[in-house]
Amino acid sequence: MFSLKDTLKRVREAKGLSQKELAGSINMAQAQYSRIENGKTDPSFSVVVKIAEALGLSLSDFFRADDIFNDANSHDKTLVEKLQLLDMLDEDEKKSIYTLIDSLVSKKKLKDNLKNLANL
Repeated sequence: MFSLKDTLKRVREAKGLSQKELAGSINMAQAQYSRIENGKTDPSFSVVVKIAEALGLSLSDFFRADDIFNDANSHDKTLVEKLQLLDMLDEDEKKSIYTLIDSLVSKKKLKDNLKNLANL
């Protein structure tokens, strides 16, 4: 079941933002944002839209955050599903993943070549 306060906190923390940083990005006092995130007050729809935008989510993604977090556990996913998850990352995050993959492939090739040389 969707819980605005839980979703706000999970997404904000996943993005590495403090309450103060997020509140500042939408021109809101940190105390007011804290009351929203703690479920002590309900935000207007326009505030929810601002928060979603500040977190880099579409409004529909914001309300599907639980599904998105569940999707992030990719060890049980098929290759196609994993590639779809990669598409959700920003360009710098994608470059980091590609660099890691390239390094691992290079290491594997080097290891295989050394093994083949040892067998000669």
